[in-house]
Amino acid sequence: MKIDERHLIQLAAVVKTGGVTEGAALLGLAQPAVSRTLSMLEMRLGEPLFIKGRRPLQPTSLGLSLAEQGLVMLAASRKASDLVESFRVGKSGVVRVGGTPFFMDALIAGLCAEFQVTHPDVRIDQSYGYFPDLRAALKADQIDLAICPIDILDEGSGLEFQQILPGRNVIACRVTHPLLLKRRPQPSQLLDYPWVAPPPGSPLLADLRALLLSFGATEIKIRYSGGSLMSVINYLKAADALTVMPHSVVFALRKEKSITALPLTIPHPERALAILTRADSARSPAVDQFAQHIRSGFESLRHLIKRHEEAVVWGR
Repeated sequence: MKIDERHLIQLAAVVKTGGVTEGAALLGLAQPAVSRTLSMLEMRLGEPLFIKGRRPLQPTSLGLSLAEQGLVMLAASRKASDLVESFRVGKSGVVRVGGTPFFMDALIAGLCAEFQVTHPDVRIDQSYGYFPDLRAALKADQIDLAICPIDILDEGSGLEFQQILPGRNVIACRVTHPLLLKRRPQPSQLLDYPWVAPPPGSPLLADLRALLLSFGATEIKIRYSGGSLMSVINYLKAADALTVMPHSVVFALRKEKSITALPLTIPHPERALAILTRADSARSPAVDQFAQHIRSGFESLRHLIKRHEEAVVWGR
């Protein structure tokens, strides 16, 4: 015998609350409709569901067993409704974000943790890549958004971008580097030291080569290359090597007091850190909530980074 699940849920509500009126109110139904459901169910079963004359209503053994099944369904229905509502307001779901390694490790990972304090049911799947790979992943619907530095976005690319931080590079070194003893180190003096190359594919690698050529280098002393942000930091801490980093990354490491920037303004391409999304793609509310959190986080950081830049790079 097949029993309508809705009938079991209504029976469970009545047993749970001890009355038809109360059970109907729990489900948001009219009391006469629930009474009719219980009567129809008893007629179909050929057995009573409640002991006659008992108030509050007391279920028979069959009524109680069926109500227990209905309670499971009622709980599942309530959970499903909560999940739908949570998804609609961006409190649950999955956010697939890709980004360039240095920015993701130094800045975005912390913002992800902050986001999940208020959105604990949102899962964040993070991946690494540079602009060409991230653009391809967006178009293939493998990620929902990308956070990366870009120079210019071609019209007709099918992507939208929102700038979250102006780009500026600095020369990073350990806090005890000999060049920091000089009030204003000269570009030619930088060529006396070895350099750490950013990871292959990073736009910083092209920036480093262009920078050293502008200093008059005929040979680039690359001592270490291919490392992650953490390995580059640990290398710099133990050597008098130099490297090119976004100032915002150096800013994010300021509390460790191990890496800093040389007080030297250097040329670099016009570039901005941006959030990239597909123009034709409908995003889930959780993705929009996450993007807004990233924008707000960088809005707060922008002024602090600017002050740090003025103090460290120009104000020594």
